[in-house]
Amino acid sequence: MSQWFTDSFRAEFDRQSDLLGRFNLALFGKTGVGKSTLVNAIFGENVAATGIGEPVTKGSHLYLDRRGRLGIVDTQGLEVGRDDKVLLQDLEKLVKEMRKKPLPDQVHVAWYCLRGLDRRFEEAEAEFIRRIDDLGLPVICVFTQVPKKGAQYHPDAVALARHVESLNLPIVGGRPFLTNALRDQFSDQPEHGLIELMRATFHVAPEAVHGALAAAQKVDLAAKATEAKKAIATAAAGAAAAAATPIPFSDAAMLVPIQLSMMARIAHLYGMRFDRAAMMAVASTSAATVGGRAVFTNLLKLIPGAGTVAGGVVSAGVATSFTFAMGQAWLVVCQKAAGGQLRTLDGALDSQAVHEAFQAEFRRRAPTIRRER
Repeated sequence: MSQWFTDSFRAEFDRQSDLLGRFNLALFGKTGVGKSTLVNAIFGENVAATGIGEPVTKGSHLYLDRRGRLGIVDTQGLEVGRDDKVLLQDLEKLVKEMRKKPLPDQVHVAWYCLRGLDRRFEEAEAEFIRRIDDLGLPVICVFTQVPKKGAQYHPDAVALARHVESLNLPIVGGRPFLTNALRDQFSDQPEHGLIELMRATFHVAPEAVHGALAAAQKVDLAAKATEAKKAIATAAAGAAAAAATPIPFSDAAMLVPIQLSMMARIAHLYGMRFDRAAMMAVASTSAATVGGRAVFTNLLKLIPGAGTVAGGVVSAGVATSFTFAMGQAWLVVCQKAAGGQLRTLDGALDSQAVHEAFQAEFRRRAPTIRRER
């Protein structure tokens, strides 16, 4: 891999990491309701156990996942219904302090969790939710460990959900979200409700942290694809602006930073480490050469009718179409890599398999580009 490509991709990879920021979730509920299991199922790791815990108030900690995309505000040792006064004092102090900070350092959404079969929802819990809402935090009420048979939820959970709905609490959607985080191998209870919970969370989270949330969670693959397509559209628009005045083919390398930025962001959305993402980028574009022009040249050879464009110019239309096709092909490669659908050698991705997957998708996506004079 050329030093130029390594350095350029590393710079964009680090920059996109900073731009993605972090999504912060406040987590509440009584001990034993399954908060940790729920977080682990959706975000892929027990953040409180494996992450870095930073005290933010006397009773609360902000736990960060390993990649810094997710923050969990957890109140270890404090319990709703027993320590409400302390919890609310801590939360109020935390929210006020965080609002002075940049958006990625603020609390964005609260989940209030309770077991779906507990059959009781106390007034103290309702009041706690109202107080969270008073602080300006969107509250999502989550029922955990809810049995489901076919399309039917356990009647006790349904009855409790209807009771909560009747209270007209300030909760997202006006209702609880019924979930089961892990399949029970003995009763064969299925995992369910996690994508619906994530979509509700996206709906109320600030749009500026959607990228971080999409990157942190692992259950809603459509959300990752949506954010990736936003990155592709942004890059295509940037390429069009750069080539608004048609540029000589020899200057096509000016488009490469835009395209590398797009590729780096999508790699982050699919949780890739730099070394794997860089290897995949080189294998995809055959860019292990001496400069940015090679990225454009190597891919251009794949487009029917474009063999003589090197003697002409790159217009805004060509730059847009080229960047869009490149982004769509890279997205497919990242999806396949994340899903374990690419061939491996000795546990590592086979670069030839990456190359073939990208080239096939690029050919399919790229329109015929004829020489422009």
